[in-house]
This record gives sequence, structure tokens and C-alpha cells, in this order.
Amino acid sequence: MDAYGALAESYDRLTNDVDYDRVVAFYFDILEREGLRPRTAVDLACGTGSVSVLLAKRGLSVIGVDLSEDMLSVASGKAAEMENTPLFVCQNLTQLQLPRGVDLAVCALDSLDYITDPADCKIAISRIYKALNPGGCFIFDVNTPEKLRAMDGQVFLDEDDGVYCVWRGEFDEETNICTYGMDIFQRRGNLWVRSEEVHEEYAYSQVQLTAYLKEAGFTHIEVFGDCCMEAPAAGEQRIYFKARKGKVKCRTI
Repeated sequence: MDAYGALAESYDRLTNDVDYDRVVAFYFDILEREGLRPRTAVDLACGTGSVSVLLAKRGLSVIGVDLSEDMLSVASGKAAEMENTPLFVCQNLTQLQLPRGVDLAVCALDSLDYITDPADCKIAISRIYKALNPGGCFIFDVNTPEKLRAMDGQVFLDEDDGVYCVWRGEFDEETNICTYGMDIFQRRGNLWVRSEEVHEEYAYSQVQLTAYLKEAGFTHIEVFGDCCMEAPAAGEQRIYFKARKGKVKCRTI
């Protein structure tokens, strides 16, 4: 029941409501305000490569990193016909090691929440810091604790042609982890094949993540609401972080 095994082939169809263009546009709003024009980027926990492809279309040299070989296989197929093809690498973020330094690191769709051990999260953030060039920028988003706690006891349905997914959320106050089990039904000719996956997300607080960023050496840390340049509002479901490597003034990389 590994996360993103059976789900990989149907992931894009089940998440067709995700506005990746808006997410990437928000990254560039932040970069413009910082006075940065990165040439290289790493898309952390890149999944099926949707963000990687959009960054590459903007002219960046992109490395996509993910732990799931199944998701990376889909990503590679998606980018196969591109002239500026991203390089996809299978790695755990706690062991992140890139072939070159990058100007920009992004991590979309609450992927850091999937690191359910805070000690491992600190290690991952430290590895990301080391992967950035001096003055580089790290932008990521997380689900808020309020959102993850509200998922307790909830049942959700997602469906598209050829795939039907039911998932149930449980939040454990002791472990601070939201677990959602997924039953996935995928069409195979005239048959439906059922598979199961279990996903877990740790409810990191804004204070907690800010401390991890500072400990790793990041500066110029800011927190935003969901794809907006304002501070998070009360009850925000998703928040974004921006941090820079080193004591630098806003400049073009």
C-alpha cells in the first residue's frame, strides 16, 4: 500500500482541478518581487512533473526529484517531447544530492507534510539549503494544521473516466498526523481493479517550519496565504513560505 504506487497512472485525472499555472505564476510573482531571475531550478517531490514542465517552459533548466518511481515514470512521459526536457531523479529529500547547485527550489502541493518525522523534515530542509546557490530562493507550501485536523472523520470521493477513488481521513492528536486511506478502482478493459494506498501528513505549524528554516541557515523568510502576497488569513487552508540562502540583498542571480 505504498503511497503513489497504484495512484500514479490516475493522479493527473484525479487532480485535474489543481491550477498548476496559478501556482507557478505565484512563484514568479515572489521571484519578481525579490529581484530574481533564476536560470536553474529543482522541483522537489515533483510527482508527475506538472510543475517541472511549466518551469521548463519558462526557460529554466529543471531537475525534478521524487521518491516514487511510478510518478517519475509518468513525469518522464509527460516531458518526453519537450525541447527543454527536465531531468528527473529518484531521491528521498532527506538524502537530496543534486548534480549541480540551483538558483530556485520549489516544493508544491503540501509535499513537505508527507515527511511525518520532524527530525527528518529538518534534515530535508538542510539538504535543500545546501543544494541552492548563494542567494537562491526556496518556495514551498503546506496544509495548515487547521485543515488537517478538520479532515478527521471525513470521506471524500474523486472520479473520472476509468478511475474512482474513495478516501477517508483520520487525525491523531497524539502523533499530530493526518492519515487518509484510499480505495482506488481503475478500469482495465471490461473489469475494475481495486487497489489501496495509505497517505500520511504531519501538521507542521508556521512557527515550527520557520524555526527549521532558520536553523538550516535560511534568511528573508516570509509566509503568505494561498497564492496571494498577503500574510495568511485566519482559517487559511494552505500557506506558502519563501526563504533565501544567505544574507543577501534582492538581486538577479
